[in-house]
Amino acid sequence: MVKYTISLVSGDGIGPELADAANLLLETISSHSKSKFDIIRIDAGDGTRAKSGKALPDHSLDAIKQSDACLKAPVGESAADVVLVLRQTMDLFANVRPIKSFPNLEGLSDTIDMVIVRENTEDLYLGWEFEADENTIISLRRTSERASRRIAEYAFRLCNQRNNKKRVVAVHKANVLRRADGLFASTCRIVSKDFPNIEFTEQYVDACAMNLIRNPEDYDVIVTTNMFGDILSDEAIQVAGSIGMGPTCNIGDDFALFEPVHGAAFDLAGKNSANPSSILLSCKLMLEWLGEKNSDTIPVREAQKIERAIRKLLKRNKKTIDIGGKLSTSEFTDSVIREMY
Repeated sequence: MVKYTISLVSGDGIGPELADAANLLLETISSHSKSKFDIIRIDAGDGTRAKSGKALPDHSLDAIKQSDACLKAPVGESAADVVLVLRQTMDLFANVRPIKSFPNLEGLSDTIDMVIVRENTEDLYLGWEFEADENTIISLRRTSERASRRIAEYAFRLCNQRNNKKRVVAVHKANVLRRADGLFASTCRIVSKDFPNIEFTEQYVDACAMNLIRNPEDYDVIVTTNMFGDILSDEAIQVAGSIGMGPTCNIGDDFALFEPVHGAAFDLAGKNSANPSSILLSCKLMLEWLGEKNSDTIPVREAQKIERAIRKLLKRNKKTIDIGGKLSTSEFTDSVIREMY
C-alpha cells in the first residue's frame, strides 16, 4: 500500500468550494480503496497575498515541493504569481488539457475526444516586458529548440498511448513569426519522423481556431506554443460543452500540478452552485499520473471511476445550477461519490 501526499491549494472565489469537493473525493477514495492520501491544504492566491504580501509564500512553495503532487483550485488576480511561478520553478514543461464531449451539455459535437498539449515554460508568459518609452511597452517572446523538441516528443508519445485517430497537428503562426514559430514548426517536423505510425500535419493558429468550431471531432492531439495553447484550449472545452468540464495537468519530469481550466468565478463564490467536475476530473488526471509514475494500478482504477460516475450523472441530466441543472456543488460531489461506491 502506497500513501501519497497531496498539496491542495484552496484558491480564491469558487476555489475553496472546489477544493472541498476534491478533498472529500480523495478522502473517500482513501477510505474505500488501497490508495491512501495525506492531504495538505496550502495557502496561495489573492487572499494569501492580502494577508502576507505574497501570493505564494515560501512555506507554501516548500510544502508543494515536498508533496507527491499538487492539486490547485482556481486563484484570482494573482494567478500569474502562483501557477506561472510553480510551472517555472518546478519545470512543468507540458500543459496537457483533455477535451471530451459529455452527455446533455450544449456542445457542438457529441464525439469530441482530443488533447491539447501546450509548451508551458516559454513564449510571452515569461513576463519579459519593458518600456520603450512612456507610451510603448515591448513584450519579449522566447522560443527554443530544446523546449519545442521536448513538448513535441511528449505530444507524439501521448498520441501513441491513445486509442484514437493517431493524429498530431502542430499549431503555430510561422507565416508571420517566421523565425520563432518557424523553429517550433521545423522541430515538430523533425520529431514526427521518429513516429511514422502517426499522421502529422500543421495548421496556422487562426485556421485551427476556426476548425475547432467547424470540425472539432477531427482532432486527436494538438501540440502548440504557450499562449496559443492557452487560448485554443479554452475555446475547445467550451465547444465541447462547458468550461466547467475542463481539467488540466502541468507535467514535469518528476512532479505535476493539476487544476481546472477555468478561473475563480467570483460571481459564483459562496453560492454552492459551481460545477465541480473540472477539479474532480483533475483528480482523475492526478491519480492516473501517480499510478503511472509509481507503477501502481490502484489509483488508475480509482481514476476511471471518477469519469464514469460523472458521465452517468450527466446522462441522467443530473447537473449543477450553473450548467442548467438543480444540484448544488456539494450535492453533485456527493452524487459522484455515491456512483463510485
